[in-house]
Amino acid sequence: MRKKLLSLMPEFQMIEDPDLREKTITIWEDALKEGGWDVDDLPKIPFTLLIEKTDIDLAMHTRAVTLCARETGKVMLREYSGKMNINMDYLTSGSLLHDVGKLFEYKRINGRFVKSERGKLLRHPISGAAFAARYDIPDEILHMIAAHSREGDGARRTIEAIIINHSDFVNFESLKI
Repeated sequence: MRKKLLSLMPEFQMIEDPDLREKTITIWEDALKEGGWDVDDLPKIPFTLLIEKTDIDLAMHTRAVTLCARETGKVMLREYSGKMNINMDYLTSGSLLHDVGKLFEYKRINGRFVKSERGKLLRHPISGAAFAARYDIPDEILHMIAAHSREGDGARRTIEAIIINHSDFVNFESLKI
């Protein structure tokens, strides 16, 4: 499973801290299992149920958000040198994990992807953060997962959480057109 997961989302390797990289990969592996999915399902799972018949899958979206967030972080660090800190490992891990809760929010019935019973009660930012908390992941990353979508609106977000929120929505909104 791990080899296929790393092949689908090579951005895990961008996390320099080996312990954080391992935890981030393990969270994905275990979420797939607990959600009743296989890594081979990832290219089939839509990144959203809000765009009918989208051909953008969860892995593709996760990669795009991660790459957008990392590039934004690099630009901000370069242009605002010395004026802000961005933890690029945390940003990368948070980006990779931002939608892991969709593995609990969705289910497949007769080939169609729909909201699961759990997903009707807990949207993916909440279920994803709760699941990731089992793995002794830093609170800053749990915050990024929980705050990346509308659940974080009105709350204080860290710089990394702001970047992930905007990276996610620039991808989502652009694909709605």
